[in-house]
Amino acid sequence: MELSKSSRKKLTYLSISNPFNYLFLHSPQSSSSLSSPQFKTLVSPKPCQTSIFNRTQFLTEPTSHPYFPSISSTGSSSFCSPIHPSSLSSQFSSFSSCNGCKNQILNLRFLKSYSYNRFRWFSLASFGNNNSRVGDVTPKQVSDFIELIRSGDDEMESKLTSMNVSLSVASAVEIFRVLNSEKISALRFLDWIKLFQPELYCNSDVCSLAIDNCGRLDDYETMRCLLGDFGVNQVCLTDKAFGFLNVMISSKASTRKCISRVVEVLNRVGGSCCVSGVRALIEMLSVLGSFEMAKYVIIKTSKKLSYYNILIREMCLRHDFRGAQDLLNEMRQVGCEPSTLTYNYIISSLCKNGKNAEALELFKEMQERNYPPDAATYEIFIWNSCRLGEFDVAFQYLDDMAVRGLEPRHSTHAAFIKSYFSLQRFKEAYEYVVNSADKYKRSSNVMYSWLASLHLKNNNGVMAHNVLLEMMNKGLRPHFTVYIKVLKSLRKSGRDNLAGYLTTAFSSLRSESSVEAK
Repeated sequence: MELSKSSRKKLTYLSISNPFNYLFLHSPQSSSSLSSPQFKTLVSPKPCQTSIFNRTQFLTEPTSHPYFPSISSTGSSSFCSPIHPSSLSSQFSSFSSCNGCKNQILNLRFLKSYSYNRFRWFSLASFGNNNSRVGDVTPKQVSDFIELIRSGDDEMESKLTSMNVSLSVASAVEIFRVLNSEKISALRFLDWIKLFQPELYCNSDVCSLAIDNCGRLDDYETMRCLLGDFGVNQVCLTDKAFGFLNVMISSKASTRKCISRVVEVLNRVGGSCCVSGVRALIEMLSVLGSFEMAKYVIIKTSKKLSYYNILIREMCLRHDFRGAQDLLNEMRQVGCEPSTLTYNYIISSLCKNGKNAEALELFKEMQERNYPPDAATYEIFIWNSCRLGEFDVAFQYLDDMAVRGLEPRHSTHAAFIKSYFSLQRFKEAYEYVVNSADKYKRSSNVMYSWLASLHLKNNNGVMAHNVLLEMMNKGLRPHFTVYIKVLKSLRKSGRDNLAGYLTTAFSSLRSESSVEAK
């Protein structure tokens, strides 16, 4: 039966004020049509968390309201009914206020699209489930997505759904990237993502780009609302969230103003978004060389040591050693004491840039200020000494570690072995491994495996075989990948007898391990 013009207007009004009214106020024929095979599977969406964007919530228990039809997955009796229309309307009302959130997030055009495509949305096999889609998105479809969002079409959501494809993280990021560069609002697209691909809505890069979109549109209130919603899902922001700052900043005054607004929003929302957002903001400003602004963010948020360490590390990468050491004094003045890690950043950078005297001076200072060097500190000096061929000095640091009760890390042993090899002092490399293997039991397997691997890279498969055989005779298990590579090399060079000895020794080692396990 064809509806009259006045009836259509009435239904349109009902669908706009509440997108579910049409379903429940329509004629009985609608219920029967919903029972058809086309609508056999009806499942409730599973949004990441309840939030300001849950426009289509479903209950997991059937309602007792007499006017609600009950339809099962087989088309008969039980249907997970939507929230009562009056309840949903109250949710929309409370959302539109949202502590000052702009009503543009929830616009009538979006609600209208529900009425245009109402039955299609209910007929999807699984809301927000990639398995309900035909295939992954193609580059052409990504372009179609962008064009459709750019157009602001009233039926954008239904048309995106009708494409019946699954967006990957990379494709969603690309769509946001284009929208952000053109300063086009991505809120409706984000809403569509939350409903149909909620796993993307919880992705850090996608969420960060949504924040960047708000920043480019100078919409900090919506930014706050989004951050609050993301925080419910424990989303962590990345530096992608603040790309707009690099675009918008034109002077020092505007820089401080923009950053101040961002910091204010982050402080208000708190949670994971605040912690990760502040860190990402400091990292971004440091990379841009805006250390004064980065320090401003630290002062306005939290004077954490980890934040200052970000600045120290970036200054060292820029070879600004004086600035890094000045920052150590600034940290103390604001009540944030540096740590051994802070000193390690500077010492490492000084050594890499040939400033050995300055590195030793700082090493002395950190001990005078009661910051004891750790295994990483000594490793920096050991690597530097080995690189310069000063092995006697390197062994002195090794002895100093023993006095302090510090055991060298695997990478510290690598400094000796690889440096000897680079100088073709193979005998000394072997002697270091044999002597250290008895002294540092936890690193013995690693050292022998490295030695065999280096011989193999030096096209000496026989020596690699000898090293592995020796370690297995001592009951040490080689790294499996190294063992396989040596085995293949021996067979490839026609030394099947040596490969056989190696296989026998490895099998025997495995058998002994199995017996011990029992």
